[in-house]
Amino acid sequence: MGQAEPEQQAQEKPTINIVGVKVALGPFHKGLLPLFTKWDNDFDVCFLSGDPLRPVTKETSETYYDNYSKEEQRNRVQFAIYEQARLRPIGLTGLRRMDYKNGTAEFGILIGEKDCWDKGFGTEATILMLDYGFTVLGLHNIMLETYSYNERAIKAYLRAGFRIIGRRREAHRWGNKLYDDVIMDCLSTEFHNPIKPILELP
Repeated sequence: MGQAEPEQQAQEKPTINIVGVKVALGPFHKGLLPLFTKWDNDFDVCFLSGDPLRPVTKETSETYYDNYSKEEQRNRVQFAIYEQARLRPIGLTGLRRMDYKNGTAEFGILIGEKDCWDKGFGTEATILMLDYGFTVLGLHNIMLETYSYNERAIKAYLRAGFRIIGRRREAHRWGNKLYDDVIMDCLSTEFHNPIKPILELP
């Protein structure tokens, strides 16, 4: 029997914390590392996220996971994104640098499976994470940074509830071309979840 594909190596019945319409979110676990390594070596994926275009070994992914597992998780949370229909892992999303005193955090997302681009999965995962941050964690301001060439992501973030609040001009370089850093945020008082709320508070 041949070696299993990365998708098959991920657990068959994943633990799910948050259920949407198109996607579901669950714990990021070690069984997802083969997929994580695959996405980290896909230059199309890394280009959009702004990550360096360089080879990533299995050992590097394992070291990242080991360090993540040992870190104090109070100021960081990360979920795997699953395609709801088949519970297929398709990406990662999370909040980092959470400051509970001031109610702030930074948002990040990666849709690694390219056949899931332009289907609304990223937009819905972003909405679910905003709802989680505001409703469950009690945050007030969630921000992100992306790049001016990543128009697909910017449109998704705007649909989810983020607003563009500024730009750092020509601060990101690819080859001989310069692009703006785009800064966006969303406030709990401005956010509306058009999907079913992830938690019905009494």
